[in-house]
Amino acid sequence: MRTVTATAAAVTAALAAGAASVAAGRLASDAALKAPPGRPLPTEPRLTVHGTAAGQITLTRDLAALRPGRYGLAGDGSHAVVGPVLATAEHGADTVVRRLERVTHGTFRAGDRAWLTPNLHVGNPGTALGLDYSDVDVPGELGPLPAWFLPGARPTWVIAVHGLAATREHALNLIAPLHERHVPVLALTHRGDAGAPPSPDGLHHFGQTEWRDVDAAVHYALDHGARQVVLLGWSTGATMALRTAALSDARDRIAGLVLDSPVLSWETTLRALAAARRTPGVLLPLAVRAAQGRAHLHTDHAADPDAPESVTVPTLVFHGPDDTVAPWRLTRRFADAHPRLVSLHTVRGAPHAAMWNADPDTYQETLRRFLTPLV
Repeated sequence: MRTVTATAAAVTAALAAGAASVAAGRLASDAALKAPPGRPLPTEPRLTVHGTAAGQITLTRDLAALRPGRYGLAGDGSHAVVGPVLATAEHGADTVVRRLERVTHGTFRAGDRAWLTPNLHVGNPGTALGLDYSDVDVPGELGPLPAWFLPGARPTWVIAVHGLAATREHALNLIAPLHERHVPVLALTHRGDAGAPPSPDGLHHFGQTEWRDVDAAVHYALDHGARQVVLLGWSTGATMALRTAALSDARDRIAGLVLDSPVLSWETTLRALAAARRTPGVLLPLAVRAAQGRAHLHTDHAADPDAPESVTVPTLVFHGPDDTVAPWRLTRRFADAHPRLVSLHTVRGAPHAAMWNADPDTYQETLRRFLTPLV
């Protein structure tokens, strides 16, 4: 009897431990499958504000706070734009002083918590940039997809697609320079965004279903006067762009791709986000399996028969080795596999989906040279 009781207890404990592990894996997968738009990814550290002065702000000393370039600084109900580190400014051993360019809204006081974001602008093209634009609805398969449209004289439209945990405000960094060159821009929302239809299961799919919203935007552009389009995507938006170029029935009208920090392996990115949530290593495979089961994800792109492994149009990629969400090594391998069509512009010191922020001038000049023969 004791043996039977002990065995039953052991089985019960094992089942309970297994159920707990499965639940933990499911929770860990939420880091990517339920990443809320406009909130920082788990890889982005919270920084403490230590004080502000005329034209400068003091932050916790961290690798993030030392990044080169210009960033948005977001807090709860506040936003500012910060420039480079001011190396000659007085600071303590545990702090960093950056140039404070402007406070968009709210205030930053000592003790506030904030994080760096690629978004220098908030609002819409009118309020943020002073540009004339139209609110349009792109007919998507799940319902209308709100978009901003900025007209231009050129026959090629740029369709801008944000990525994981971002919003279409991300495109505001590039809308002004594109507008100056008379390039029409369509900045898209997609399923799961505020104002857009939700995904049927409420989860992100790493572009494997969301690409159809980009395809809808391509058809919208062609129906409204575009001769051809260039797809510009960040993060999973880059993944959507790749899949659209490979699978759309209008792919012959896609003149080129611009990919910033492309997510080329959902498994690798999910592991990175789950690990940033301090998920124990032993649970990371469970997080991958949970995501695959919950979101019905295909096997990783390298083995996916529908994956966009063959690039047929000129493609410009911005990426660098400091991206901890989408590994640069995969992008290098992707570029090496398509040397005649893919140009890789390496950016150092920039986090995921923030290649423009590290060096805006070089980014924009590289983009201009790429787009010139296409638009």
